[in-house]
Amino acid sequence: MAQPKTNAMRLLDKAKIPYQVHEYSHRDGEAVDGASVAALLGQDPAQVFKTLVTKGAGGSFYVFVIPVAKELDLKKAARSVGEKSVAMLHVADLLKTTGYVRGGCSPVGMKKQFVTVFDESVLAQPSVMVSAGKIGTQIQLAPADLLAVIRAQTAPLTAGEPS
Repeated sequence: MAQPKTNAMRLLDKAKIPYQVHEYSHRDGEAVDGASVAALLGQDPAQVFKTLVTKGAGGSFYVFVIPVAKELDLKKAARSVGEKSVAMLHVADLLKTTGYVRGGCSPVGMKKQFVTVFDESVLAQPSVMVSAGKIGTQIQLAPADLLAVIRAQTAPLTAGEPS
């Protein structure tokens, strides 16, 4: 039986953007860290991206999407969106802000389209995977299609990279 479509899948379908769905096993409702998701799916961690939601000093929300094995550099993130600083959104506020739960947060199809920035390494990938909007399901698509559909920018965002 086919899984019901998530908001992310419906948005991609509407935009006529091709994607592949990948599912992995997990305990019901329990988030799986991104590096484990990459391993469960047999994917290169450089091609599997996690979605992180932050709140800027000015009160706006920002979405940053980085490879699962990397850490977000908050200073670089803030600089990329013209904020003095950004802080990670508390997990308790994630659902009401984005419509998604921890471990199932997709940069595609949030309740509201926030400014979204991908780590620039996304441009070097032939395809990327992001959450499909629910724990246990990933979508794989071309980086250019993904960036275009959510009007995302790119910037150096991870620790240890030159800014």
